[in-house]
Amino acid sequence: MQARKVEALIFDMDGTMVDSMPWHAKAWIEYGLRHGVEIDIPKFMRQTTGRTAFECACELMGREVSEAESAEITHHKESIYRELFGAQFREVPGFGAFNRAAVARGLKVAVGTAGDRHNIAFTMSHLRPDPAPLAIVGGDEGLPGKPQPAIFLEAARRIGVAPSRCIVFEDAPFGIEAARRGGMLAVAVCTTHSASELAGPHVIAAVRDYNELANSNFLETLDAAA
Repeated sequence: MQARKVEALIFDMDGTMVDSMPWHAKAWIEYGLRHGVEIDIPKFMRQTTGRTAFECACELMGREVSEAESAEITHHKESIYRELFGAQFREVPGFGAFNRAAVARGLKVAVGTAGDRHNIAFTMSHLRPDPAPLAIVGGDEGLPGKPQPAIFLEAARRIGVAPSRCIVFEDAPFGIEAARRGGMLAVAVCTTHSASELAGPHVIAAVRDYNELANSNFLETLDAAA
């Protein structure tokens, strides 16, 4: 960190900004029940968290699906998800305050998520981050999902910051790996995985939530390193 000035924070959305991953799993369970599809939920979540809707649909069906088939699967599953999580919506503890503190210190904030525009709109309308992120890159923009770094690299490009000067916040192994491949530092947000599952040479902290980061003076440490 002493060799690179941090200028931006790039947040994954589900499981990182909002505590939504249990409801994604529940939505897949309900989708399977409604459509007669057997899904090994723990395995499926490991294979798909961080990947785009199209990639998830292909994984679900065990083959390459058409765009129309993917859209239908995604619409049904994500509608279930938004109904379930909307009634229980919550941020990862401390995110709002951490976001405000980061922007107040002059850091740029962006979002890089595999979620599509409908889930992004749903999340932002409920979360109402203030200030809002400068850029949001979604999983329906034609970019490959994580662990490929394309989504994070595009987020960095849109806010005009070199990848080496960004810190990615992620809750999933594919996202942590995407940050590494993109040449970015990372913070592991352990809402759905353990610190050991999210480890890497580029991971500079592992926390349960943003209150832990605030209590450890994380942002002040960045200033000192810079």
